[in-house]
Amino acid sequence: MYKVLTFLLLACLGVFTGAWAFHTPARNLQRLTPNVHTKDVGLDLCPTCIDEAVEAINVILNVILDEGIIEDCGKLCDIVANKTGSQLIGTICDLACDAIGIDEFIRLIITVDLDPIWYCEMARMCEINDHGDAKFTNFGVYPNTGPQGTTFIIDCSFKSLNGTGTSMLRLEIVDSHNETSSNDFLVESKKPGNYPEKIGLKTLTAWNCDPSKGLCDDFPVGTYNVTAQFCNGECGSHHPHSGTYDVGKASFTVTKKK
Repeated sequence: MYKVLTFLLLACLGVFTGAWAFHTPARNLQRLTPNVHTKDVGLDLCPTCIDEAVEAINVILNVILDEGIIEDCGKLCDIVANKTGSQLIGTICDLACDAIGIDEFIRLIITVDLDPIWYCEMARMCEINDHGDAKFTNFGVYPNTGPQGTTFIIDCSFKSLNGTGTSMLRLEIVDSHNETSSNDFLVESKKPGNYPEKIGLKTLTAWNCDPSKGLCDDFPVGTYNVTAQFCNGECGSHHPHSGTYDVGKASFTVTKKK
C-alpha cells in the first residue's frame, strides 16, 4: 500500500519527465475532445504511468543485463530509479514487479516485447476490461474535399455496451505517394455509453512543420486514405487484455488553395 501512496504523491507533485509512449501525433493533428477519465473517484494515474513506460522498460532491461542475478523487486527498481534519476519510474517498476514476482517480471522483460499499456496494467495503474466492446458510430472525414488550409474533422465517436478497457486509437493516414503517418491516442477505460471522439487535421502547412522555426511548405494536395483502429490495449499487441474493437476507413481530398 505504501508504494501506491508514494506513486500518488509523486504524481501529484509532477516528478516526472515522460516521453510519450505511442506514435506521437503529427503537429497537424489536434484532439478536439478531451480524454476524460470516467472513474468516479481517485487520481487518474494511467496517463502518467504510460508516459514513463518506454523509458522504464528500456532501463529495466539494461539493468538486468548489466547486473545479472537480482534477488528482489526492491533492489532492481532502486537501481532503475537511480539510473533514470526518477523516483516515480522506480515506484512504477516496483508496483509492476511486485504484481507478478521478480522471476516472472525478469522473464517478461527479457523475452517478451512489453508494450506500455500492458506494463501499466501489470502495475495496476491502468484499468482492465476483458469483456469490453466499442464500435464507431459515424466514422468519416468532414468535409470530404477542401482546399489547402481547411481543417478536416476525423470523426471517431463511438459507443460501448459493456464499457472498455484501457485503449488506443490509432490513425494511419496514407497520402497519394503511399507514405503513411501513424498517430496514436490513449483512450482511457470507459463505462457503457456513447462518447464523442474527434480529431482535427489542419492543412495550412506541410506535415509536422513548425512555422515559428521557419518557412513551411504548403500541405500537399491529393487524396488521403484514413484507417482508424480502436483497440483494447495497444493496437497490434499480442499480450493479454489486447484486441481490436473496431476499424474505420475513409478518405478525403485536399485541393490547391485559390
